[in-house]
Amino acid sequence: MDKPDTLDMHSPDFTDQNIEKLAELFPNCVTEAKNAKGELQKSIDFDLLKQELSNNIVDGPRERYHLNWPGKREALLTANTPITKTLRPCREESVDFDSTENLFIEGDNLDALKLLQETYLGKVKMIYIDPPYNTGNDFVYDDNFTADKDEYDLVSEQKDEEGGRLVANLDSNGRFHSDWLDMMYPRLKLARNLLKDDGVIFISIDDNEVHNLRKVCDEIFGGNNLLGIISNTNNPKGRSDDKFIATAHEYIAVYSRNINFTTVHGFEPDEKITKRYNKVDDIGKVYREMDLRKTGDSDKREDRPDMFYYFFYDEIKNSLRVSKSNEKSNHNEIDIIPLKDDKSHGRWRWGFSTAQEKINTVYAKFMPKRKIWGIVEKDYLEGRPAVKSTSSWTFKDVNSERGSEQFIELGFGKEVFQRPKPIGTLKRCIEVGTIPNEESLVLDFFAGSAGIAQAIYELGSAKKRKLKLILIQLPEVTDEKSEAHKAGYSTIAEISKERIRRAGKKIKEDNADKEGIDQLDTGFRVLKIDSSNMKDVYYAPDAISQADLVDQTDNIKDDRSSEDLLFQVLLDWGVDLSLPISKETIEGKTVFFVDGNALCACFDKGITETLVKALAKREPLRAVFRDAGYSSDSTKINIKQIFKLVSPSTEVKGI
Repeated sequence: MDKPDTLDMHSPDFTDQNIEKLAELFPNCVTEAKNAKGELQKSIDFDLLKQELSNNIVDGPRERYHLNWPGKREALLTANTPITKTLRPCREESVDFDSTENLFIEGDNLDALKLLQETYLGKVKMIYIDPPYNTGNDFVYDDNFTADKDEYDLVSEQKDEEGGRLVANLDSNGRFHSDWLDMMYPRLKLARNLLKDDGVIFISIDDNEVHNLRKVCDEIFGGNNLLGIISNTNNPKGRSDDKFIATAHEYIAVYSRNINFTTVHGFEPDEKITKRYNKVDDIGKVYREMDLRKTGDSDKREDRPDMFYYFFYDEIKNSLRVSKSNEKSNHNEIDIIPLKDDKSHGRWRWGFSTAQEKINTVYAKFMPKRKIWGIVEKDYLEGRPAVKSTSSWTFKDVNSERGSEQFIELGFGKEVFQRPKPIGTLKRCIEVGTIPNEESLVLDFFAGSAGIAQAIYELGSAKKRKLKLILIQLPEVTDEKSEAHKAGYSTIAEISKERIRRAGKKIKEDNADKEGIDQLDTGFRVLKIDSSNMKDVYYAPDAISQADLVDQTDNIKDDRSSEDLLFQVLLDWGVDLSLPISKETIEGKTVFFVDGNALCACFDKGITETLVKALAKREPLRAVFRDAGYSSDSTKINIKQIFKLVSPSTEVKGI
């Protein structure tokens, strides 16, 4: 029979993938061992692998420099453990669901990162996160994958979950730092997989865990991929409650996926710089005059003798030439050399050959204050390179107070969300981490108040960046006594979504007179993490008794919609979740088309060969149907053959 293959419908198993990668490098280290069920499976002979990686005979463990903590192995297992969850679309909470390219994922960010692995592997240009700082008063995620079967079933969503995923991490806890590392390690490990080769991650943190963050990132990303640790002065006056030294800053750790491919950018010139551009040329372009003489370090003639030469300016002819010798062509020429303020010989900023090539871009000018002739070039404001970021940010727009003010300006109460990040801080990270005029995907998996969405929309309205966004936020329940709860927000995720709505609306209203503002994507597609759409029989058919088989003829849960199934298929097949989706009725059945012909899907029952032939004529790249949806067994058997004849390049699968 030539019936369609079925999709896996669960996140990737990284343990199996890692074993395959090691098998390619060290095939002799791959062996077989029995698992908990007594079944043989591939495994790694670690003693042999250790020997492969050592020039000396390995005889037992040795002392070495490395980061370790109680629970590290379990944290690694947590990152590699597959899950059988899905993302369910929520149109009613979205904005511009059908057309937006932005995603808001509501749920545990560990689960979300696992679900995104197939689709966004190596596609994210920039990640920004503002995780819990572990101050002794905040919360960390409780990731327990070393539990008994009942607890594992709960965590893997084979049973319904009740209760919170966050636990208080008091500084009196004996595992205070270990619990924080348990939370961060698997999330950062999965996040690294999503980054492009030239991708960059920015992580806000303070003194409590900056030392551990640095070590864990050195291990996951590689210490050589550290781009810098930024001191972000967010409270210039300092914290008044600090006992000894008033802390005035936080940190932003910046790592690249691969430093050999990474190019970081900088900031737009501020007023201090732009006010220097005080001249306008004949065609209206703004510029400033820049002395061609080198100033600062290594500015003496003897420092670079090859950069000392002569310019000759003919006042009568208004002509300029350059020469290595000091011989004039005629008595009208003025010889111009790079003189320092003390009248000693300096040097030019350009080599002689560059001066020859660019002779038409400079001109001679008498400098009254110095009473000498000099050479100046026109430095235009337009096209000026970005200002390279330093490791110390003391800008006014990174002040924490601005973050609260910007939140209130959107109509929120001051106490609805504590300490939202300033938009200036977020914009500066984006400006450094993404490329102007190039489409980039930005991820934030500790979304909080969703300030990064506002930052991206503002940069988009100014046409400084072309960005798409994925936000992830746990629906953390707000305290009943809190101002957020009183204002009607039952979870932090509700605050996140409302801020995105308000920020998008305000930006479009404030920029209504700008050309193309109506094309700015301020929408977002809400997807909520839930248990799989598939019944248990889909994953463990051997566990179903003969008596239960009648109930299991359809392996899809009764409360799931066709659109729910579509998004799980997109996840499993690795199709971009932000692609446009259209819906058509063909032969009386509802058919989804993703990005035109990238994928077609029909989950209705009663699928006929006539419908299959009609879809095959569309020649989609992929086609998927419901296993229990065919009108007859012959249709199910013949479906692949129909596509093979009409559209041989189409990949056909079932669920």
